[in-house]
Amino acid sequence: MKNYSSSPRLNNHSASHSTDRNSRKGFWLSVLGLRFSLRDYGFCMATLLLFCLGSLFYQLNGGPPKVLLEIRQYLGESTFVDDHGPPTPRELPFPSQVIYNRVGKCGSRTVVLLLRILAEKHQFNLVSSDIHNKTRLTKHEQVDLMRNISTIPQPFLYTRHVHFLNFTRFRIEQPVYINIIRDPINRFLSNYFFRRFGDWRGEQNHLIRTPQMKDDERYLDINVCIMENYPECSNPRLFYIVPYFCGQHPQCREPGVWAVERAKQNVIENFLLVGILEELEDVLLLLERLLPHYFSDVLTIYKSPAFWKMGNLTGTVKKHMPTIEALQVLYQRMKYEYDFYNFIRDQFHLTKKKIGLKSVSQNSAHEPDFLRELALRTHEPLEEEEEEEEEEDVGQEDANIWLVQP
Repeated sequence: MKNYSSSPRLNNHSASHSTDRNSRKGFWLSVLGLRFSLRDYGFCMATLLLFCLGSLFYQLNGGPPKVLLEIRQYLGESTFVDDHGPPTPRELPFPSQVIYNRVGKCGSRTVVLLLRILAEKHQFNLVSSDIHNKTRLTKHEQVDLMRNISTIPQPFLYTRHVHFLNFTRFRIEQPVYINIIRDPINRFLSNYFFRRFGDWRGEQNHLIRTPQMKDDERYLDINVCIMENYPECSNPRLFYIVPYFCGQHPQCREPGVWAVERAKQNVIENFLLVGILEELEDVLLLLERLLPHYFSDVLTIYKSPAFWKMGNLTGTVKKHMPTIEALQVLYQRMKYEYDFYNFIRDQFHLTKKKIGLKSVSQNSAHEPDFLRELALRTHEPLEEEEEEEEEEDVGQEDANIWLVQP
């Protein structure tokens, strides 16, 4: 029997078949290796491209893309904030810090009621203090109040009866101020009768507000008060509006040129708008133009019947005008107040002109017509709560009292 396994022909055939199989295997391995290399190369290039785009997006927007943060949060607890700080905050309107250091008996209750409606409508933070008898602060109290105000989430509007606060003096960012003032004699008369007789919200509400006032003082004729130079009808009590703009310096409470000039300078440098109550609708219109993110639609709300239902019982009772002689004496005592009031009125009319609003021409406060028409010039707003007389030795206020949400 032949042994085929030892045949040379058979051996050559087997060797050739083995070589072909090995070469075919090497070919497929090389092809497979090339395929893996191309895929790896494409993956690397795609990763590099994404990294470049992400870096560009990060630099253009000042922070990482939101989607990357969401992916990182989804994959696990992120340490990006710990390493790089918080993401870029949302864009705030400008200005986003506003202070309304409201002057007593100048329509502030009307404005605060409007602000409460607007704060809910436009989603800004309104902080309204109910402190009425602490307008002058010590240095320590000023710093505490300013630091507390600066911590309110923005955008905010803070309002309180307080004399002007100079934030920059203590290296704190200065907010924008707004305010409204009124003819000084009309403001004085409104306060004089309101303290004694209140308004139509209740026959006895004035007794609740001023329980220590004796009948002799309550029923004191205003002409007697003026002509006989009672403290309430003379300086420094009559020097009331200017200190709200002059500031916390002791000399701001002394009637004189220094206080008036400093008040004017503060208005020019720190107040976006100071309006006059005699033209309240124009004041609201300007506020709507200058601060739309706070006062948009304020005129519509102000003119609505629903809003004025709140003011039906707030008119001061038993209010009457003094004699012409008493008004002339009162005017001379308030000459610095009128100097400042006339300045504010001129500035307000100039702002109206720039906006495109027409101002009704009015006689100078120095003319006799001013005294004769005084009772008709000022529209009565909703009366605010009584402003008590300040005591010089009032202690430091509670640090939390001022933060009263409406």
